Amino acid sequence: MKVLKLAAGTAAAALLASSAYAADFNLRMQTHYAPETASGKLAQQFIDNVEAMSGGRIDIEMFWSSAVVATVEGFDAAATGILDGEMHGGAYQTGKNPAFQFVGDPMGGYDTPWELYSFFYFGGGQEAANELYEAHNMHLVGWWTGGQESMSSSKPIRGPEDLKDWKFRSPPGLETEIFAELGASPIVMDFTEVFTALETGIIDGADASSLVNNVGLGLYDVVDHATYPGFHSMPIDHVTFNLDVWNSFPDDIKAILEVATQALAFQTAMTINIANEEAAAALKAKGVKLYDWSPEDRAEFRAGAQRAWDGWASKTPEAKALVDSHRAFLRRIGKID
Repeated sequence: MKVLKLAAGTAAAALLASSAYAADFNLRMQTHYAPETASGKLAQQFIDNVEAMSGGRIDIEMFWSSAVVATVEGFDAAATGILDGEMHGGAYQTGKNPAFQFVGDPMGGYDTPWELYSFFYFGGGQEAANELYEAHNMHLVGWWTGGQESMSSSKPIRGPEDLKDWKFRSPPGLETEIFAELGASPIVMDFTEVFTALETGIIDGADASSLVNNVGLGLYDVVDHATYPGFHSMPIDHVTFNLDVWNSFPDDIKAILEVATQALAFQTAMTINIANEEAAAALKAKGVKLYDWSPEDRAEFRAGAQRAWDGWASKTPEAKALVDSHRAFLRRIGKID
């Protein structure tokens, strides 16, 4: 009898111990990044921070490399409850509403991640963006971006005058409109075709990625000009949750997720900046010419971008609301008149 009592007591203690360490919130999330990439490692750090700060009350199961659904479908998968949250980007959802362009990449708007983060946290961006997200049953916790991308080219791109008749690889959408309006010849092609198109001279240049990623793609083995720091495009990844899931969290859990997202944002900007600076030093030593556009040239590009923004703002009320919000903040910090 004593043996049975001892066994029962041991089992009960084990059950209590396991329940003490069981998470209150088991969350399924997806990202398009692989865990071994720089961004994947940063996303894992976000997970580690959330689990540590919550004392184990939150457990995040991350599906890497868009393992559950395609990247463009991650948002819908979370909105419909297949996932609890996702870490892709708003630009993948412009087919739903053009307004998503301005939470995914407000091209020509900001020079640094810090300006963009300032808009989000102190310029009304968080509230304006969530009006859009919550209409789709999603909540936007925050943004993370590595900063401006760099243009690669077989000829100098010192300023707006060098964009005239410049044939370059461009993603579809707003970017093609901005550059075409400034006299360039954007050619939409798949990301995987960039290297061959540059090597064979089909295009003069390319909008591919950040400077360090362009190095990884081997672009500067075939061309020897680049913009750095960049001026045109700052793609944004986001942290989101299904709105019902978000509303189910107590305030302390919401705060933990918000703080971890802020840490992710700042760590991403710093990590990518260091990698870009190292790449820039190596490229200069190799003889690649890097062009940092003047404030006047950046202002000219921003003015061209603003004209394209007007066209997108006219498409939906939500797009207009976000464009108005960005513009109000850009005026506040002296970027536009």
